[in-house]
Amino acid sequence: MPSASAHHDQPRLVDRRVRVQGKPVDSCPALPPGAERASVRRITVVGEEILRRPCREVTQFGTPDLSTLIDDMFLTMHVAEGAGLAANQVDVDLRLFVYDCPDDNGVRHVGHIINPVLDEPDVAGRRLLDEPEGCLSVPGAVMDVSRTERTVARGFDKDGNPLVIEGTGYFARCLQHETDHILGRVYLDRMSKRDRRDALRQMNDRQERVFAQRAARAARLDR
Repeated sequence: MPSASAHHDQPRLVDRRVRVQGKPVDSCPALPPGAERASVRRITVVGEEILRRPCREVTQFGTPDLSTLIDDMFLTMHVAEGAGLAANQVDVDLRLFVYDCPDDNGVRHVGHIINPVLDEPDVAGRRLLDEPEGCLSVPGAVMDVSRTERTVARGFDKDGNPLVIEGTGYFARCLQHETDHILGRVYLDRMSKRDRRDALRQMNDRQERVFAQRAARAARLDR
């Protein structure tokens, strides 16, 4: 999922109110420490089979491979100017996503969550918002999508500790978007056929420019 600044013209700030893994901290660098030594991975594109099947649950925690995957995902998301990235978007079939996303109150949320499950909203009291949304696997396309304004994700961190992550506004949208990914859904599935065709046309027109921008950002990191 692209960062909110792509839609709201708000620059991402490093020193502001921040919550890391759901807990408030004074500040957080643009990249978590491990991600600075990570590798950029290729982001899968809509049409690839891995995006269309539910991901496998993570059963082994605290492993070096899991830590490396999370670090690589953070760096890949940073290069792509994303707000969230699921494991199957880097061609890994696991129930995991990372995020670095603001909510509508200007609080930056940074973290990862494994085997997440969203609380089912109270249908009678839930409020749906139609707002612009994009997807790193549908490069260049931005369309209005209906999501609940608040959500709670329950899962685990990389060491197997339980997590409860609450999201409102744009961050709630991010949590819902990335959870859809690990269930084998993309945001196109929440659109009408007409809007889906429009999104795919946008992707066809813009994806080469998006890929070039990502490559340029990755090259700057190597200097």
